[in-house]
Amino acid sequence: MITILFKRSWNFITRMVSLLALGFFLLNPIGVSSSDVETLFNQALVASEDGDFASALLLWNQFLELSPKDAAAFSNRGNVRLVLGDPNGAILDQTKAIELKPSELDPYLNRGIAEEALQDWRSAAKDYDLILERDPDNASALYNLGNVFGSQGDWMKAESLFTRANFARPGFAMARASKALCDYQLEDLDQAESDLRSLIRRFPMMADARAGLSALLWRKGFIGEAESNWAAASGLDSRYRDRDWLLNIRRWPPRPTSDLMSFLALESP
Repeated sequence: MITILFKRSWNFITRMVSLLALGFFLLNPIGVSSSDVETLFNQALVASEDGDFASALLLWNQFLELSPKDAAAFSNRGNVRLVLGDPNGAILDQTKAIELKPSELDPYLNRGIAEEALQDWRSAAKDYDLILERDPDNASALYNLGNVFGSQGDWMKAESLFTRANFARPGFAMARASKALCDYQLEDLDQAESDLRSLIRRFPMMADARAGLSALLWRKGFIGEAESNWAAASGLDSRYRDRDWLLNIRRWPPRPTSDLMSFLALESP
């Protein structure tokens, strides 16, 4: 799943994107007071965090007219453009942020996510690898790179990367869930079940783990318990009924996806 995580705790549906906080690279334009510039930056940041993306885009545009060399603003606008369905524009903005501040890792991460939206797996992997060369324990890059390999059908490599992401950031629930689903795909059903049950004990409202366990229990023939977990999962997030969403947005492997769809169709395991 792409969990877009901003640095001021804004979550979106699927992968690690970072919104750069005020003061990171803030530059003051000539003829405009620093307080006015700061106010505009803050307004754009708040609109982005609140999900008012149309307003956020206008505000970032205004800010960049005043401060056209602010790397954080380019990266933040790129995130907004991606959410609004403009991955090519997002890549341009993240690339500009990298040119202005090549030592900052977040724009590489954000550009990789935009490249994934275009299924440009090679470019995305290159950006994540660059981050990992500088920061081998960067959990977001590890997780995103795992999704890149999974999208290309290399579930063993994806499982390894999700495991590393979970170790790098203890409590990284989506990394652990994705690792369990890879084990499911690789037919290590006992390990997958153990991990999914452990996740549910810790995060009882985690729809992803409950949906995955529903599919796995159906596969093992435990229909009643599968139905119980599915009742919870479907109540938490109805998107798990959608095969295309599971495969293309959440990035589930094909085997658990097929099993969940069969379970929902009431087929025999």
